[in-house]
Amino acid sequence: MEEIKYNPLSKHFRQPALYISLTSKGKFWREGSVDLPVTGKIPVYPMTTRDEITLRTPDALINGTSVVDVIQSCCPNIKDAWEMPSIDVDSTLIAIRIASYGHMMPITSKCPHCDEEHEYDVNLSNVLEGIKAPDYDAPVALENGLTVFLKPMSYKHVSKTGEIALEEERLIQTLANDELSDEDRNKGYEIHLKKMVELSLSNLAHCTHQIVTDNNETVSNFDFIKEFYANVDSKVLRFIQQQLTEYTKDVNLKPVPAICDNSECGKAFDITVNFDYSSFFDRGF
Repeated sequence: MEEIKYNPLSKHFRQPALYISLTSKGKFWREGSVDLPVTGKIPVYPMTTRDEITLRTPDALINGTSVVDVIQSCCPNIKDAWEMPSIDVDSTLIAIRIASYGHMMPITSKCPHCDEEHEYDVNLSNVLEGIKAPDYDAPVALENGLTVFLKPMSYKHVSKTGEIALEEERLIQTLANDELSDEDRNKGYEIHLKKMVELSLSNLAHCTHQIVTDNNETVSNFDFIKEFYANVDSKVLRFIQQQLTEYTKDVNLKPVPAICDNSECGKAFDITVNFDYSSFFDRGF
């Protein structure tokens, strides 16, 4: 019998279920990390069984590996999801869920008026449309004459930040142990403080695209920017952090309006869409 050189089932492999525009519109991606078509829209495929299992692996969720693997599996135009801007992560994962399970997602929510819990169907297409990119082209003018241009962090750095924060949370719990000596506890808190300061400065530097001086000189070197943040007046840092907080409002998932299913209540309230990956994709295999 002649050997079949191709899989006759290949025409039944998964196909793109939808096409999306990245929230970033392709900006802030490292060269080679995404293949953006002329249309600006990338195809999104449904998850495979392997993808579903990957998203239920706790350790891989903590370090971000599972999220990266699933995004690259379902969005083959994304070559290196570690380098994707943070503003693209949630919107891309929502698109993957839509491609895999459909537009509607059941969410259990408690009515704040009558305290009764009911299940509501949320249209994820509306949630996706509500995610907007901040205007990173808008300059942030400082009192000292400098102009700062901000940017989103990469998913790689966001994931690393989460890991460090989790480690530090465990350290704080350890330092609360009554059996520790005051000397060991003080040393531990000192190490914790230094690490958190370092993390804060690193995050700000990673969120800064460039700084333009009053002499019109552009500084984009990461180490120079981080050194600047380490030695500038603290009110400058607070001001920039405030700008970043405002930016996150654009990409945060917006509450979904609902009407209480309790016939004796029937009042309107907002449902918060919590984006916990393990529960968000808790369906299927």
